[in-house]
Amino acid sequence: MEHWDLIIIGGGPAGLTAGIYGARSGLKTLILEEKTLGGATAESPLIENYPGFPAIKGQELVNKIAEHCRKFGVTIKEIEGTRELNLSDEKKIVKTDKASYSASAVIIATGCYYRELGVPGENEFKGRGVSYCAVCDGAFFKAKRVLVAGGGNSAATSALYLSNVASNVKLVHRREQLRAEEALFRNLQERKVEFLWNSMVKEIKGDVKVKGVVVYNKKTGKTREIEVDGVFVQIGEVPNSQLASNAGVKVDEGGYIIVDERQGTNISGVYAAGDVTNRPVKQVGTAVGQAIVAATEAFGYIKRPYYYTG
Repeated sequence: MEHWDLIIIGGGPAGLTAGIYGARSGLKTLILEEKTLGGATAESPLIENYPGFPAIKGQELVNKIAEHCRKFGVTIKEIEGTRELNLSDEKKIVKTDKASYSASAVIIATGCYYRELGVPGENEFKGRGVSYCAVCDGAFFKAKRVLVAGGGNSAATSALYLSNVASNVKLVHRREQLRAEEALFRNLQERKVEFLWNSMVKEIKGDVKVKGVVVYNKKTGKTREIEVDGVFVQIGEVPNSQLASNAGVKVDEGGYIIVDERQGTNISGVYAAGDVTNRPVKQVGTAVGQAIVAATEAFGYIKRPYYYTG
């Protein structure tokens, strides 16, 4: 069983940043990513709120952080999912679908996965008109009609991206105003995106592919059917914390990992950073900041420098 000073689970901005700071501190560092690097950030059409980059594609930003990470000698293993954690002992055990590793400290940066609408037709038409990633699937809807469900930044950026591809973009939101940033809302208006306020998707219809949606207006109490070729679901995320929870890491009622001001969990030597934590703001910038703190604390925990008070 190969031993590492620091194992980071998750290869999004938080995990990659933790890798940079771990390796810079002299820790033998391994990053394990179940899929490919980037997480939800890699699927973001455009990021306009990361310092130093007025506008940058999510995948491009991830590539830059990963390049920085590799520069310092971090070992990154993609397509290697973590299946079990044993965190109770001083030597932490991380089991993947390919091997088992031990570590002196672990940082959990597993992010979130997309929340589903839970309406009739959603599962039936996944991959046949129902999508959770505008960047991944937007090209399939060139000159077609699409509907985006959601009201946050993810929904807004997806609608903006699709407005460059589709012939018509509608955004349905259950409230009277978006939760997204005002700048994004203004851009949506400029792109002539149509808003369906106080409304919810109740059903997705079609035959071989999506042909339409049934939308319910909470204010009027009326239901109508709208013809669309694609539905992009962007209604929030659910934390990927089950693995950590099974290993004894405490989570809150929403499933988010509970961390202290130094990103520590209830288990000594185990830290968490990014969207999987109970920190309130879910942004690339905050994930990066949390990862810096987590990696710095992990270094202190392992090497016990004179200034470490953990």
